[in-house]
Amino acid sequence: MSWNVNGLRACAGKGFLDVLNGCGLDIAGLQEVRAFPDQLEEPVRAPDGWHACFAPAERPGYSGVAIYSRREPDDVETSLGDARFDAEGRFVMARFGRLRVASVYFPKGSGRERDNSRVPYKLDFYAAVFEQVERLKRAGPLLVMGDFNTAHREIDLARPASNRKTSGFLPEERAELDRWLDAGWIDTFRSRHPDTPDRYTWWAQWGGARARNVGWRIDYVLASPAADRRITDAFIWDHVTGSDHCPVGVELLPG
Repeated sequence: MSWNVNGLRACAGKGFLDVLNGCGLDIAGLQEVRAFPDQLEEPVRAPDGWHACFAPAERPGYSGVAIYSRREPDDVETSLGDARFDAEGRFVMARFGRLRVASVYFPKGSGRERDNSRVPYKLDFYAAVFEQVERLKRAGPLLVMGDFNTAHREIDLARPASNRKTSGFLPEERAELDRWLDAGWIDTFRSRHPDTPDRYTWWAQWGGARARNVGWRIDYVLASPAADRRITDAFIWDHVTGSDHCPVGVELLPG
């Protein structure tokens, strides 16, 4: 499962542990943790029966990713080799035998003034993650899951016409997802539900957007071909609340 929790301390008060423990999960990747590990209460930082690894941002209350797993990872990576990205705590990848799972929080491109000023940074981040995982995908099954902050096609957001100049649906951002798919990565949900509309993973927190299902599908699990062969289903749990995003994920064959 992958879930942008929009602040783990807040989400913990809205049922995070119930989801973690009650849904049959083996691995959960989180984005926008927005806390240092020592700021989390013990049951959240180290739940019984779970191993947790964190990659927080240097800036307090900002960004941050994590992976919770039933099995202890064989190793964990948190660096993309570029201080611009590592300082923001946006990447963590754990290996379990041959399977690698990355939890990634891709940046927004809108910028403080909503002038799309961070789009170049966002595209550079996409390229850095792509380079990191592309060289590893032949070594074994690999899942890249997280908040990609981009709706790929018109079917992936409720209002495509009015968002063509909005970061998250710009042509250059959508082209990055094209590049991943052209390189053989599989959008696990869309490949299994190619024509299913109105399935979103994020809703604005105003105007009753979630109740009206005016949303965006910006959270993905992308699979390498070897990983995709082990997937039996891909899901969006839009009934799960606790954040402005909902969880997404895949079911894997054992092994």
